[in-house]
Amino acid sequence: MLVALTTTTIGIIGLVVIVGGWIVYGLFNVAAGRKEVGSEIELAPNRKPYYDDETLEGPRLERVQLWGVLLLAVTVIVLPLYWMFEPSRQAGAQEGWDNRFASWGSQLFAPTAEGGFNCAGCHGGMQAVGGEAPFTVTDPVTQEVQAVNWKAPALNTVFYRFDDSEVRFILNYGRPFSPMSPWGLVGGGPMNTQQIDNLIAYLHSIQIPRENCAEGEDPLGCSSGNLPATMQAEIQTAAEKAVTDGKADTVGEALFNLDLASGAYSCARCHTLGWSYGQPTVSGQGAFGWNLTGGSVNNHFANQSELTQFVKNGSEYGKLYGRNGQGSGRMPGFGNLLTNEQIDAILEYVRSL
Repeated sequence: MLVALTTTTIGIIGLVVIVGGWIVYGLFNVAAGRKEVGSEIELAPNRKPYYDDETLEGPRLERVQLWGVLLLAVTVIVLPLYWMFEPSRQAGAQEGWDNRFASWGSQLFAPTAEGGFNCAGCHGGMQAVGGEAPFTVTDPVTQEVQAVNWKAPALNTVFYRFDDSEVRFILNYGRPFSPMSPWGLVGGGPMNTQQIDNLIAYLHSIQIPRENCAEGEDPLGCSSGNLPATMQAEIQTAAEKAVTDGKADTVGEALFNLDLASGAYSCARCHTLGWSYGQPTVSGQGAFGWNLTGGSVNNHFANQSELTQFVKNGSEYGKLYGRNGQGSGRMPGFGNLLTNEQIDAILEYVRSL
């Protein structure tokens, strides 16, 4: 990107020099034209004697040839340099567009008081660290309506769990039975396709940098990296503390029901009714996600390896899984968020339900 910025700077300097040269040339012409009134006949170009043959075929011709050689040399040098720097220039231009999209997306994400659509109000500010959203739930038996605070997930790790197309689908169509309403025009919301793309660009810009990316990859943009080890250690510590405090019998149970400030890593968010607003019912009995009790997981997957890969990679839309299962794209992948040991501990707990 530095090369791209350098070539842009060189281009601007060249443009300034050329424009400045033409201005100087024009000024000299104007100054030369302000001669004594009445001398137009002597000064008229078509009345001046031109170079004689000796001058034309001598010094004049040599000067023209010299200028031709110099311009040819410039062309020979500049064209290969342009070809060499062109990919970097294009990459710099793309980065510039990405930054502009992210800037426009930040304006959409901003609180209502700042002219945005108030995504920040629910998801924990402009860095989207997780927050709470006001919501109402209705008891299906008594029809009683209750006001609750819904735990809105952190979005600074959303691309650890979902790809761009999945995030776009959620933004367009929302999450049923939650405060996340549709925001795209196709789903009945107020934002057009460009605005949704700008929001996605902004979310990319605030992602927590990944670790263990491939060499040369941008930690914010790579897809092969994992959550920083320090954050994975915090998750493990929180789970172990839950066991020590008697809130869970095993680390796997604690990880499944983990209630961090962001709520970004909890399986119970989708698989336990009421977890998102602090009134969890039977653990793993199903809500937005599958009912995991009664051995249903073993019925879906033929072996442990298939189930582990499903949890790591998530549910790809249309892909076949396990026994007669087809992905809906709603199940996030946790392979970049949790360690293999943490996933194994969660699955051991799930099999015990």
